[in-house]
Amino acid sequence: MNTPAITELPVVVIGAGPVGLAAAAHLIDRGIEPLILEAGATAGAAVRDWAHVRLFSTWGEVVDPAAEKLLAPTGWTRPDPDTYPSGGDWAERYLQPLADVLGERVRLDARVTGVSRAGRDRIVDADRDQQPFTVHITHADGHEERVLARAVIDASGTWTTPSPAGASGLPALGEKAAADRITYRVPDLKNPAVRARYAGRRTAVIGSGASAFTALAHLAHLATSDDGAGTKTVWVLRRGISGSTFGGGSADQLPARGALGLAAKAAVDEGHADAVTGFRTEAIERDPDGRLVLVGEDGHRLDAVDEVIVLTGLRPDLGFLDELRLGLDERLQAPTELAPLIDPNQHSCGTVYPHGHRELSHPETEVYLVGMKSYGRAPTFLAMTGYEQVRSVAAALAGDLEAADRVELTLPETGVCGGAGLFDDPTPVKADTGGCCATPEPALVQLGADAPAAAVALDEAPAGGSCGS
Repeated sequence: MNTPAITELPVVVIGAGPVGLAAAAHLIDRGIEPLILEAGATAGAAVRDWAHVRLFSTWGEVVDPAAEKLLAPTGWTRPDPDTYPSGGDWAERYLQPLADVLGERVRLDARVTGVSRAGRDRIVDADRDQQPFTVHITHADGHEERVLARAVIDASGTWTTPSPAGASGLPALGEKAAADRITYRVPDLKNPAVRARYAGRRTAVIGSGASAFTALAHLAHLATSDDGAGTKTVWVLRRGISGSTFGGGSADQLPARGALGLAAKAAVDEGHADAVTGFRTEAIERDPDGRLVLVGEDGHRLDAVDEVIVLTGLRPDLGFLDELRLGLDERLQAPTELAPLIDPNQHSCGTVYPHGHRELSHPETEVYLVGMKSYGRAPTFLAMTGYEQVRSVAAALAGDLEAADRVELTLPETGVCGGAGLFDDPTPVKADTGGCCATPEPALVQLGADAPAAAVALDEAPAGGSCGS
């Protein structure tokens, strides 16, 4: 059988989420044929998992220009650009119509299980760059196939691989055994069955990012509801609390992101949540009543809780890329040129200047990790960052390096930067001054009742990250 010329092969895009579908749109705009492989049963499968969470980016910020161009002939109209979609809105009103336009280019229930150079494992140098990629796929019915590709764009994200509660990056002792009382997602408290699980009960929320803010705000709202009397939250942070813990507030150029932080702060200020700082989870034990007890690395034990919500971040699944020669930062698992720009050990703002194919390149040519996966374990990502990434990558694959190197995006700032070195700092610091008040053990923090409340009502508040978290 004759092998097609590499230039005649499609570019395989892994993942039919927001950035993967945008990559396909940009490739088509460049005259390059994409093949999108999605492990889920629908386009935007991961987004649909958090359909109940509202984004803190507006419709105007989460629709890709090339995708909109592709949708225009169908009569599709972008929703009001100044309004905030939920994850469900985003999936149904944008991602699904875009997947429908792409048609048979999108293959569902097609999980990528391996990527390599055809006839070359990662050891072999000879003629490596002249070989197409071979992409191995396992379908939902169990049958396998392989397809050849001229390039690979991995936009599979990090949603399926949440980080554990254990501060070491490994599951805490007893964490797996306690799985019946632990979730790694923001619970949908509008679902009666889920609501009953948390109403009137004591829940620990572990984490300090946008997802943790969302959970705190939702649980606080439940506590004020008729069926939520007695609902209490314990917010567990590995770091201390500083002036920037809750984000940029009113100074954030994404107002809804600032409002989300203020909603979380209000949950603590109003007594619905107690914040425990400097606590690094080592073990999760059961008490005689079956409730869970979090045990710190220093042996400190928190009072028992009924449920635990672990929102300590996400991490990339790199297993199926093991035969490729990737250049990844040893800490973040992000491309080596990108990692210094997003390292939370150095940057507390969560904002990075727009970047493209050069920062995303690897020793293995014409393979790119894009979207949330490109950030590795870094905690903050915006959809419009991913759209700029794939615009640049598509231009580079088309040979238009001038366009690929051009910056066509201005990103908003958070409004507050705490300076370098604050990530996961266990030392509690005062929320009002930012000064140090070191203590030798975890501290219970009360922030004060005079703090500003959330800027918008919870059921209207854009509460989620713009690309899932």
